[in-house]
Amino acid sequence: MSRDVFQPRGLMTVGEMSSTSLEHCQQYAAQSGAELSMTFNFHHLKVDYANGQKWTLAAPDYVELKQIFHHWQQGMHNRAWNALFWCNHDQPRIVSRFGDEGELRVTAAKMLAMVLHGMQGTPYIYQGEEIGMTNPGFQQIGSYRDVESLNMYAELQAQGRNEGELLAILASKSRDNSRTPMQWDATPHAGFTTGTPWIACAENYPQINATAALADRDSVFYAYRHLIALRKQYPLLTHGDYQDLAPAHPALWCYQRSWNGQRLLVVANLSREPLAWDAAGVEFSELWRPLISNYMDAAEQPRAGVFAAFRSKLVVAGVLIGHRELFATIHT
Repeated sequence: MSRDVFQPRGLMTVGEMSSTSLEHCQQYAAQSGAELSMTFNFHHLKVDYANGQKWTLAAPDYVELKQIFHHWQQGMHNRAWNALFWCNHDQPRIVSRFGDEGELRVTAAKMLAMVLHGMQGTPYIYQGEEIGMTNPGFQQIGSYRDVESLNMYAELQAQGRNEGELLAILASKSRDNSRTPMQWDATPHAGFTTGTPWIACAENYPQINATAALADRDSVFYAYRHLIALRKQYPLLTHGDYQDLAPAHPALWCYQRSWNGQRLLVVANLSREPLAWDAAGVEFSELWRPLISNYMDAAEQPRAGVFAAFRSKLVVAGVLIGHRELFATIHT
């Protein structure tokens, strides 16, 4: 099919491979393009499954999360192509899952965007992710439509599980968390329809919507625009390798990518508490320049210090165009 249909027409293809292996994806998404252009895998979205069980309440294991990305980034490099994503129609909203729904929502959403867009592969942005949409926080079983969620609720309630516990699990893990209407504006039903939607909107739609995001130059939306522009501007983001500089840290994600003498450093605090960063593994250079940060006070140089809650930044060194060094500085 690829030879006779996809390749002659220059089509891009992506394979959804939930529990596949790296070896299989090296074959399916090989650089030759003989089969698929790229592949999705879902291993990174099971790091909050206690003992492998979805229907539980558990904090994400960020050490495991980093290990999974390290495995796939290094394993696919120069061999095959990754599809990068946090959200889809079967997953909870990532800012609710790994970030914050309150006053740090915007900061956390930008951080999660920066960590993903700094990697090698093609990033996918699920509707509403670009404005930081959250889980809806439904409090009644009647609000849900997803058959998997309804079946889980009925089965576990029949086993004697507490209703409040089950609703809390659904509010965290249900597929319906990502299936609420796109929040376009502050009008009824978030501007999604003048009729009655299949499922209710999140109650925060008057504050979190596309119209409000476009009006706010510091919104999550503009952070995504900056990241997309950076990926188009810097070949390093396409071709660079991947090195995890803090693999054992429970809340700090620090990785470096290198290509043709150029370096990209991505540093992010995955927690809502400030943490100390010792800059281990980062070579000091006057050539480092910031590309994007979610805090306006971001320092020019990547130096050891305290990283605020959900703080993240991308810095670059040695980027050349012709005979001149080119640096972009974008704060958002």
